[in-house]
Amino acid sequence: MNKLTKIFYFSGTGNTLWSAKKIAEQIADAELINIGAEAEKDEIFIEAEAVILLFPAYAYGPPLIVRNFVKRAVIRTPYFAAFVTYGTSPGGALADICRIVKQKDIKAFYFGRIAAVENYIAIFGPPKPATAKKRLKMQSEATQKAARCIIERKTNNINTFRPCSAFISALFSIGVKIFYKWYKVNDTCDGCRDCEKLCPVSAITINNGRPDFSKKCEHCQGCLNLCPKEAIQFVRIKPGTPRYHHPEIDSDELSR
Repeated sequence: MNKLTKIFYFSGTGNTLWSAKKIAEQIADAELINIGAEAEKDEIFIEAEAVILLFPAYAYGPPLIVRNFVKRAVIRTPYFAAFVTYGTSPGGALADICRIVKQKDIKAFYFGRIAAVENYIAIFGPPKPATAKKRLKMQSEATQKAARCIIERKTNNINTFRPCSAFISALFSIGVKIFYKWYKVNDTCDGCRDCEKLCPVSAITINNGRPDFSKKCEHCQGCLNLCPKEAIQFVRIKPGTPRYHHPEIDSDELSR
C-alpha cells in the first residue's frame, strides 16, 4: 500500500485550498491533489494509507464534480476522512458524501466541518471586514482540529437523513446547468486569461480576447472573485461590487 496520505480538494476562491494546505503541512508524506484535474481521468483509482477529501458546501450539498468524483473513484484505503468548508451552513453536504463512501470497502471514517468566510456574494453580498476576520479565525481553529483528527485516526458517524438539504441541493444542481449563461463580461476585460487558467473544471475558454462560459461550470465563482479587472459580472455583482477570495491564496495557486 502506498504510504502517502492523499488529500483531494475542490476550491473556487481558496477557502478549501487553504485548509487543505494547512492540513498537509501537519501530516508527514501528504500529497495535495486538485479534484478538478483528477476528475477528468477516464478511471479514478486511489490507494493510500489515508484518503482525505475537502470540499465546499454549495446550497447544502457538495459540488456536482465532487459528488461524481467520489462515486466514480475506486478507493483503497483503511481510513477515509471528509471535511466540508462552509459559510452560512454546511447543510447535508457531508451526509451526501457519507452515503456514497459507506458503499465502498473502507473500514474507518471521519466526517467534519470547517467554518469559513461566506463567499457566495451573489446572494449574501461581500463579507464585512470584521465578519471575515472572525470567520478566518474560526477556519484556522477548525482546520487545526481537522488535522489532529486525521493524525489520531478519529472516527465518527453522522446522520445521513437530510431530506430538506437534499431537496435544496437538487434544485441548485438543476440551476447550475443554466447559471453559466448568466455570466457577463464588461469592457474592462483585457483578455489576460486568468479566469481560464484558474477555472477548476476548465469551463472557460478565451475566444477573441473574451471569456466564454460553458455548461461544465460548477458555479464556484472563482473567476468572478479573482478577475484582476473585476470584469466578470453575475446578477447583483456589478462593476464596483467588492469581491472575495481567501487572503492567503492567490489565483496562481488556484490555477490548474
